[in-house]
Amino acid sequence: MPEGHSIHRLARQFDDVFAGQRLAVSSPQGRFADGAALLDGRSLLSARAHGKQLFLGFEGGLVLRVHLGLYGAWDFGGDETFRGASSIGAPRRVGERELADDGAGSASAVPPPPVGAVRARLVSEHGWADLRGASVCTVETEAEAAAVVARLGPDPLAQNAGEGAEGAGEEFARRIGRRRTPLSRLLMDQEVVSGIGNVYRAELLFRARLDPALPGGGLGRERAIALWEDAAEAMAEGVRDGRIITTDPSHWPDGPAALPAPQDAHYVYRRQGQPCRECGESVALVAEAGRKLYWCPVCQR
Repeated sequence: MPEGHSIHRLARQFDDVFAGQRLAVSSPQGRFADGAALLDGRSLLSARAHGKQLFLGFEGGLVLRVHLGLYGAWDFGGDETFRGASSIGAPRRVGERELADDGAGSASAVPPPPVGAVRARLVSEHGWADLRGASVCTVETEAEAAAVVARLGPDPLAQNAGEGAEGAGEEFARRIGRRRTPLSRLLMDQEVVSGIGNVYRAELLFRARLDPALPGGGLGRERAIALWEDAAEAMAEGVRDGRIITTDPSHWPDGPAALPAPQDAHYVYRRQGQPCRECGESVALVAEAGRKLYWCPVCQR
């Protein structure tokens, strides 16, 4: 599932290429026809992300809320003036294809005939965006969208955008500290913290040398704040790079001169049976709450 850094990249891209423009909105697939009719012809005012939720604010007080889920993705294209990532969303075979392709922005502002199940299509004078496979795609009022955010935990990336920086870490520490649930589950609970998924969960716990089975109440305020700050830093780097890279450059074959290949980007995620980069012990894999949990039994005692 796309994690929070991908959704913040989406919000930034929509702001960059569509904000202030009147959009033609349709649903080639037909499942979003009623919602598309409500938005068609309105101007996009702003885009924002909170955790894994994307909110596109249109004139008239309407909000398009999208949760990509496991398989959702946005594809973009346009004429020579259109710039941005060609695709953001569900991971591809290698990386997330969140960097602009050479062919992006070199064709036409007229979108191609829809291929596959295009849930929603947004078209401006110079570009277009197609949404496929989302678990949620709905039009809400501003009050309804605000109610969704109110039910979610704090977003580590919100403070990087200047939103609620003060107190967000304390709120995270409070929410995680009052639970006896293992940290491995709490970091995936969007009501505790928003935007962390399976990759960041495993990597953040390793970087903090935390036992995934440690109850939230056993973490303590100081370590909770440190975990929050590391999440904010790691996820901000994900927004910048368009990929989740959590290893130190000392583990990259070419050092900091170039971003690492996928096999060098993580400490434990998808490295079961391979030696830990720090201690040499085999990285472990367990099934936890229906998801795969990767960790080092030595470094994370």
